[in-house]
Amino acid sequence: MASNRMDRGQFYARLAQLDEAGLKKALWTLYWRGAAPVRERIETVIDPSAPSTTRRAAAPPDPAKIAREVRELAALARAGAYLAGDRRVSPKERTRWRFTFKALATDAVAALGANDVDRAASAVATLVDLAGEMGGYDYFRSDDPIEAARFVVSDAVGVMWSAILREHGFPEFSERAVAQLVRWESASGWTRRGDGWVSQRETTLAQLLEGLIPAGDAWGQFADRYLEALDGAPGGGRAGGSRGPVERAEALSDWHAMLLDRLADGDYEDRLDLIAHHRALAGPERTFLQARLAARDH
Repeated sequence: MASNRMDRGQFYARLAQLDEAGLKKALWTLYWRGAAPVRERIETVIDPSAPSTTRRAAAPPDPAKIAREVRELAALARAGAYLAGDRRVSPKERTRWRFTFKALATDAVAALGANDVDRAASAVATLVDLAGEMGGYDYFRSDDPIEAARFVVSDAVGVMWSAILREHGFPEFSERAVAQLVRWESASGWTRRGDGWVSQRETTLAQLLEGLIPAGDAWGQFADRYLEALDGAPGGGRAGGSRGPVERAEALSDWHAMLLDRLADGDYEDRLDLIAHHRALAGPERTFLQARLAARDH
């Protein structure tokens, strides 16, 4: 991976082309759109005396314990135990579910810093799956459960993907991340209302990948994995419990725009046509992608 990155000289040469306003804009974009660890690193650089940078780092939570507790929460939620008189969940816990959810999400992300990355990643993935379902199902007594739990999906996924990439390298990261991209991506975020504290901090998963995929052939290789993930995507629809081709194309519109910018006029350009005509995508967003491709050919 390192061979695909700019070295320090190349990086400084690129920065030299920017004036002060350009540098501020680039840093602000990275800070605002980046995942939580990126923001924290930037905050450390610009304000080393900030309290968050002087705290002693605590030992990460036990991934096995967190994964077990997350699975239990998800199973109880899907069974409706937080809504009705299920003895497995006390009346007090039904009113405090958001604190339990937030604590587990915080611990699951922190556990990615422990030795068992895969088990911690499994816990995060379970929470993100649950968050996606909560957009259309009432598992808890809340009109906007993701907002209530203060769960920023893109922050959690960003830390998880970075940990998987660090632990396993790009090939395995791409295989796992692309399947999750197809399953989880949302152009409008993961809250029901689309505004509020959480929504202001969300970014698309495509923007996370933009900072994780190295330059060069890696984008083409990731596009190949993406096509494989589309091949395995279910027909879906609300009745089947998963989204259908039209909703999927809408959710992945940002990702398709990135692929168009990076693969057009290159060795992997033919993948764009395969994506634009794939049966797993449909509706206005797929038509728009096809039109953009056709316009480039003229």
